[in-house]
Amino acid sequence: MKILIVKLSAIGDVIHTLPAVNALRRHDPHAHITWLVEEDAAPLVMGHRAVDRVLVSKRKRWLRALAGPGRKAALQEMGAFIRALRDTRYDLVLDFQALLKSGVLIALARGRRKVGFGRGMQHMEHSYIFLNEKIPPVSMEIHALERGLLLIEALGVARGEIAYDLPIDESAREAAAVLLARGGIHPDRPLVAVNPVAKWETKLWPPGRFAALADGLVRRCGVQIVFTGSAADRPLVARILAAMAAPALNLAGRTTLKTLAALYQRCDLLVTTDTGPMHLGCAAGLPVVAIFGPTAPWRTGPFGRGHTVVRRKLACSPCFKRICPLGTGACLRGLPVQPVFAAVRRRLADKCALGQTSP
Repeated sequence: MKILIVKLSAIGDVIHTLPAVNALRRHDPHAHITWLVEEDAAPLVMGHRAVDRVLVSKRKRWLRALAGPGRKAALQEMGAFIRALRDTRYDLVLDFQALLKSGVLIALARGRRKVGFGRGMQHMEHSYIFLNEKIPPVSMEIHALERGLLLIEALGVARGEIAYDLPIDESAREAAAVLLARGGIHPDRPLVAVNPVAKWETKLWPPGRFAALADGLVRRCGVQIVFTGSAADRPLVARILAAMAAPALNLAGRTTLKTLAALYQRCDLLVTTDTGPMHLGCAAGLPVVAIFGPTAPWRTGPFGRGHTVVRRKLACSPCFKRICPLGTGACLRGLPVQPVFAAVRRRLADKCALGQTSP
């Protein structure tokens, strides 16, 4: 059986789909599974033991190139990509994305059954019109990972044990070990990763509070701190480090996705905003303390046991807005350090003897 998985982005969404793909593999060990994914999240799929082939859409890069001198090369790459997409007739095409961008690619793909959720779910952008088999819609209040499992269960595939099986190879583990060693991280002392960034302005906790939290953990527990993020996040992390009294390691922009996952496996806990690395930490088996503001943790929070969400239960939250409609950002700007520190203290209780006072 030839199966095409369509889940293009983002990092967290791709991670949420891994348990469903693992279930498909357990259901049919001999199936040939292809995954269609966009460039940014592709490393999470490449080399995965449940996936036989990966098709990478460079959509963002192509769109930029079409407006400039690289138009011809972009058109050639797009043509080659479409030919690769259509070189197989699939028995089953599964739309886990449910957006217009996935619908167009599903229309281009050659498949006998094109399956996804039918009309009635938020943000679908009419993607269901490209399907020839529609599964009854489910509530968006169900966690995103669960929604993916419900899609395959409707086809008679048992979910079984929830597993991610991130494709972390030995080279990624070695790269993470080198980064930590060169940064002065001692392997026998507790290590807390802090991911303080997010793409939405409304998801950001003030940098000064991250600095106070990190200082408090170092002072009260002897914890080592490593900050993570993208290259674009290095200035923000540098601001946090400049506000700290204690030393910490800034690895923002110095890791690939696989190296970051390997790094998280070396840590004792991750403190993070609502962003892709939060889900990567969960998939890597790391306890997570997640700071939430305008979004709903029951929809897209850290999945599974052993995690803690810290948020203010305001009447206006969740609003799902990138810019605060009230102009106050109260859901995160009004969140003090103490409840986050307390959540971390509880999770690290078996790692170090934290005091009872706040930072």
